[in-house]
Amino acid sequence: MHAHGWHGHAMTKRVAALAGCTALVLSLTATATATAQADSRDLGRQTLGAKDGWGSYGTGTTGGAAADAEHVYTVTTWAQFKAALAAGGSAPKIIKVKGTIDAVSEGCDAFAVPGYDFDAYLKKYAPETWGMDKDLSGEPADSPEGLRRASADNQDQAIKASVPANTTIIGIGKNAGFKGASLQIKGVDNVIVRNLAFESPLDCFPQWDPTDTSTGAWNSEYDTAVVYGSTHVWMDHNTFTDGSHPDSKAPTYFGALYQQHDGELDIVRGSNYVTASWNVFADHDKTLMIGNSDSESTAVGDRGKLKVTLHHNLFRNVIERAPRVRFGQVDSYNNHFVVGQDYVYSFGIGKESRLVAEHNAFTLPNGVSPAKILKKWMEAPVTATNNYVNGKKTDLIAVHNAEIPGETLQSDAGWTPTLRTKADPAKAVPGIVDHRAGAGRIC
Repeated sequence: MHAHGWHGHAMTKRVAALAGCTALVLSLTATATATAQADSRDLGRQTLGAKDGWGSYGTGTTGGAAADAEHVYTVTTWAQFKAALAAGGSAPKIIKVKGTIDAVSEGCDAFAVPGYDFDAYLKKYAPETWGMDKDLSGEPADSPEGLRRASADNQDQAIKASVPANTTIIGIGKNAGFKGASLQIKGVDNVIVRNLAFESPLDCFPQWDPTDTSTGAWNSEYDTAVVYGSTHVWMDHNTFTDGSHPDSKAPTYFGALYQQHDGELDIVRGSNYVTASWNVFADHDKTLMIGNSDSESTAVGDRGKLKVTLHHNLFRNVIERAPRVRFGQVDSYNNHFVVGQDYVYSFGIGKESRLVAEHNAFTLPNGVSPAKILKKWMEAPVTATNNYVNGKKTDLIAVHNAEIPGETLQSDAGWTPTLRTKADPAKAVPGIVDHRAGAGRIC
């Protein structure tokens, strides 16, 4: 693996680091002053600023900024990327991603075990023969479900990439990113992921569960990125979409959508001190989940944690979970939500959550009520002030309670966020966020 592809190409490196900002131009005949400025603009060395959300709390989030030259990698393939992640343990490292890296370049068939046949699966578990009152967990290894499980295990091993502590993963230029990959930020501290376009992984082998709801459902795995039991994480200027595989193009089997997507970003299992800023979350159903379970066993690790800041993100045509919150003290401000007719909700108020949603902007189509923006799952107070809907200041709690009196929300989350660099006026948010959020737009 040519891991150190930038060595000896300092000027090229500096120019590439600036590529995301058209306002900044560095000529190849740079003066000494311009060269010094370019060094300071090496995106791989940037750290989360002071007071920039929960990720800045305590020790802050520096990722791999302190990496020595031997731990700076440039990667263009999935194999190179996984090798770079594995190299050097938890010593600070910077991984620069060039171009789009496909984790499933050989296609789903490459993961299928001998004997797996989807048509046989459909035949065996059709509701008219299998029924709707028993799931498939007891099926043996040589059954269609057993072969599906084995095939799914192959995909699981192939597309998940474990990110070590003290790592920065940074896209170079405007077209860097991943297709079909699942980033696992699991049990580590101090990770930065920036300037990358992610096309959500497609579960090649979803499982049919006849007992999921009254009509059964297809369940899929693989979040695009999951922060699991980790601390001090900064996700910035990334774009998350379903790309060329939107749910709208998915087929239907057994009367249910053949769902091949899971979450775009999940922050779960006692994770803490996370800032997600200037990202685009687009064209997805279950988008962003903070806390993944109401259960007491999970709560032992979640209470007092799941402190997350979301600011200057664009949520475009996402149906729900933007985010859905359990337990966490979540600060959501200066985000823009552009929703479609199939919209369900934006903020999910879950068990013991303490959500503050302020200075956000919502663009709703005709016929979609602002009462839907908040969704009450369990009793928990929420602060929702200075939010604007279609350019008009709107009390989200009041409109929700007036239209949905059976799910009355209590106001005042009981805490005041202090880790904000600047709160823009909500009216200005669409113009600011729509033009600056997402991959390829770091300035």
